[in-house]
Amino acid sequence: MNDFLKIKVNIADRVYPLTIRRSEEESIRAAAKSIDATLKKYEEGYAVRDKQDLLAMCALQLASRLEKNQQEELVDGRWVSEALAQLENKIEKAIQ
Repeated sequence: MNDFLKIKVNIADRVYPLTIRRSEEESIRAAAKSIDATLKKYEEGYAVRDKQDLLAMCALQLASRLEKNQQEELVDGRWVSEALAQLENKIEKAIQ
């Protein structure tokens, strides 16, 4: 069975042919739809008409969200690691 799929996505009125894993199709299409929705929001809200500027603003917004999510995961991950270490210490003391 072929694990790859050829699709076309439309971003900023341009069609991009892609070869992707079948398991990625839903997320790729959702991402393209999200980018187009963000571009449309910027187009309607600002006087900027150059697609390049709109794409840059969209990329900045999405990268900012990604950065924030990664930082939050790091904080949560540290807390979990500390909690597990404390729990491990308590278990070791109880066993002795």
